[in-house]
Amino acid sequence: MLFKLISDKQIRVILYILDFMSLSIGIVGLPNVGKSTLFNILTKKSVEAANYPFCTIDPNVGIVKVPDKRLDSLAAVSKPAKIIPTAIEFVDIAGLVAGASKGEGLGNQFLAHIRECDAICEVVRNFQDKNIIHVNGEVNPQADKETINLELILADLGSIEKRLDKTRRESKSGNKELITQTIILEKIFQHLEKGLAARCLEFSDEEMPFVKTLNLLTIKPIIYLLNADDLENTPELGELDGEIIAVNVKMEEEIASLPEEEQAEYISELGLSQSGLDKLIAASYKLLGLDTFFTTGPDETRAWTIKRGAKAPEAAGVIHTDFIKGFIRAEVINWEQFINAGNEAKAREQGLIRTEGKDYVVRDGDVCNFLVNR
Repeated sequence: MLFKLISDKQIRVILYILDFMSLSIGIVGLPNVGKSTLFNILTKKSVEAANYPFCTIDPNVGIVKVPDKRLDSLAAVSKPAKIIPTAIEFVDIAGLVAGASKGEGLGNQFLAHIRECDAICEVVRNFQDKNIIHVNGEVNPQADKETINLELILADLGSIEKRLDKTRRESKSGNKELITQTIILEKIFQHLEKGLAARCLEFSDEEMPFVKTLNLLTIKPIIYLLNADDLENTPELGELDGEIIAVNVKMEEEIASLPEEEQAEYISELGLSQSGLDKLIAASYKLLGLDTFFTTGPDETRAWTIKRGAKAPEAAGVIHTDFIKGFIRAEVINWEQFINAGNEAKAREQGLIRTEGKDYVVRDGDVCNFLVNR
């Protein structure tokens, strides 16, 4: 296995922390590892921001569409005037150097920007190029990864230590809430002192509300992106607490420079089923614990983002917040059933569209029509 699997309880911690209405992946790494090139390619896949009012419009933020063949298949049936994919934000964060946790380089700015993101894409260099100097003088993917992760752990240790000193003093009053907080903080501090990220810790449902307030850097879910000139040669990176994806960023830059209609053909010629970039986008979406449901008709076929486990009224609220309060019921069909039926009318004739109430948990791939009081 290339990465350590995270338990269901740890996934619940991650999901608790995420707010699906404004989700972003921070691209981090040492200088000269390909972060900015990656970000620039991603922004070529940007969508029209007007369709995503919850997204931040900023020069270092790219609102990127999530590739989904299901959306195209539904559109082929409904023949809508407009097709709108779902999207996530990628944030280009300033390069980190050793000592960032103590303010070295752009350390404070770097750490502050990561805190604002929901997940991390850590770019690790595994390519040779004499024209691009490595900040440490040699290409060593494992050392690069450990440098970045250590800085994040040290930053968390510093903030936890300050908080712990305060709660220890105040808990002497006998306040039960403060005593509980002290126990949680000590648990996290001891874990971080071992050089381990907080995302590897398990927390109970009762502990999670307090953990969320700590805004820890190392509790954010992570993807390791290996920027490699040889995709078949995966170096040793030590123990990982997230998925690793190997991408040749230089090759992706070449793909992105082609007209969109030529990109798929070139990717196929390279013997790939999809671009490394699309693989990263899809993996990032899943990393955030998100699912997609669809609405489709002659006006618009659209993919919508929901937090995994969201119930029907919550999903309706993604379309319009008033739909939560006015929710009556949902008409639901799986996307494959919809396509196989041929259209909505035929799906109804075949009894494939079912009615669901407010307790229905919307599934990834559901095609939904919400009935609401306006």
